[in-house]
Amino acid sequence: MDNNTQTEIDEQSTQFLTFIMAEEEYGVEILDVQEIRGWESCTEIPNMPAYVKGVINLRGTIVPIVDLRQKFGLENIEYSAITVVIVVKVFVDGKSKVMGLVVDAVSDVHSIAHCDINLPPQLGTDNDPSVIRGLVSIKDKMVVLLSSSLLLDLEQFKNIESLSVHNTQSPMVANG
Repeated sequence: MDNNTQTEIDEQSTQFLTFIMAEEEYGVEILDVQEIRGWESCTEIPNMPAYVKGVINLRGTIVPIVDLRQKFGLENIEYSAITVVIVVKVFVDGKSKVMGLVVDAVSDVHSIAHCDINLPPQLGTDNDPSVIRGLVSIKDKMVVLLSSSLLLDLEQFKNIESLSVHNTQSPMVANG
């Protein structure tokens, strides 16, 4: 294979970080991944859906933490030493958004050719955008590729952002 052929293949593929939930493999585009962290407790926010575990302060940024098992209606499990939070950064409406995704374990990084990605089946209503970007077979196993930007529940995100604006204001200095 010459260099031009390899360049064409590289331009027609995307790398995905894959992870495990309920013994199934899922993936998000590697360019959306900011970092991978071990599970740590977070600050709970009242009146959030159960799948929003709370928020963490990540170097000055308030990051909502979403348990994908709960968001997808999978069986809850206790967090363990291999439970991780994948911090993703996506652009929505021209703004950068950061969110942590709690998953069972990180699996691998795969370079996937665009032509190998199958469109997800149309199971829901037309008004309900799926978070599934596509499906791909890797080593005889089906991997569900997710769209990081569609995982964001924008209404919940706005509620969390409004809290962080109030909490990041400078503390008052006492006169004395």
